[in-house]
Amino acid sequence: MFDFELNTPTRVVFGKDSLGQLPRLLKESGAKCVLVHYGSGKAFCGELKKKALDAVGECGAKCVELGGVQPNPRLSLVEEGIKLCKSAGVDFILAVGGGSAIDSAKAIALGAACGGDVWDFYSGKRTPDKCLPIGVVPTIAAAGSEMSNSSVITNEKTGEKCGRNVEMTRPRFAVMDPALTLTVPPYQTACGCADILMHTLERYLNGGETMHLTDSLCEALMSNVVAAAKVLKKNPADYEARANIMWAGSLSHNGLMGCGSDGGDWSTHALGHEISAKYDIAHGASMTAVWGSWARHVYKESLNRFHLFAVQAMGVRPNGTRESLALKGIEALEEWFAFLGLPTSFKELGIDATDEELAAMAHACAVHCGGVKGTCKKLREEDMLEIYRAAAGR
Repeated sequence: MFDFELNTPTRVVFGKDSLGQLPRLLKESGAKCVLVHYGSGKAFCGELKKKALDAVGECGAKCVELGGVQPNPRLSLVEEGIKLCKSAGVDFILAVGGGSAIDSAKAIALGAACGGDVWDFYSGKRTPDKCLPIGVVPTIAAAGSEMSNSSVITNEKTGEKCGRNVEMTRPRFAVMDPALTLTVPPYQTACGCADILMHTLERYLNGGETMHLTDSLCEALMSNVVAAAKVLKKNPADYEARANIMWAGSLSHNGLMGCGSDGGDWSTHALGHEISAKYDIAHGASMTAVWGSWARHVYKESLNRFHLFAVQAMGVRPNGTRESLALKGIEALEEWFAFLGLPTSFKELGIDATDEELAAMAHACAVHCGGVKGTCKKLREEDMLEIYRAAAGR
């Protein structure tokens, strides 16, 4: 096993009607002027919007609003939020919505506290030293941003999508009511389930051994996500399945599932980011479209991990060689993607990329990764292009 450091400072209030705790949590956080940041869809409307805004008033704080967050959150809205925070004297940000709203809030919190060009933090030119405090009310189970130190922002001007891990951006609290996810459409629910599973799988499939206990936690989380997603496919109104998925989303990305490992592979995330940046594809779908091609490109270099994943997480019967079982595990996960209605190729994404476009994405991915990515197998630009080509059926 590898040495590790785990930091999970987010206070979680989980369960039905937990939104009622929001005024108390805001007051305990010392909020005086709160930016309520939310998306552009229907999730933040009606009763939920009223409760969130009323909660700010009940704690005695001033309230300002900024909506309009889109999937693959945009730098331009982040910059607008930073200006609003400075002009209104915002000292606390409350994000209501999915991972995009929370990631956008994190970027605003960094920019408002530190000043300068916030994109410098995501391009790696600067390291932030301050951050406004953040609280979150997730309405979608997916990114796990409610307990993580990570955020991902898209720069529309350059076509880049970059992430940054900053401990200061971990939310002070997360109010998590699974009932808020009951109205999430089936495709978004499926994308969220895939994202949750991938956050654990990227840590589990690594180039070195890890703690047996951490392996067992990863395997249990992944098998539970697979099972709960199947329940939600048939019955989207199943509260228990929603609750299991929501909690899995938080645990998958708060650092727990990587304790004792080499940090994980993360190549599928890197490859998927380039797809979603270029084609504005949902994050989960961008990864499912390329994962199988990546897995077949690297599995021989990390055969033991793929074998364990097949048997322990995907329930493949342990009859056969390690290689045959590893391949069955890859096939089993692709079948799960397909069952949920998620793409397993560029064609299923509706993308007919040219060779030049594939090469450009591979080059951009390599640049953003510093030339090499992955621990199962170290990928360079030529590997990335080969994976993209396989996903495109070339």
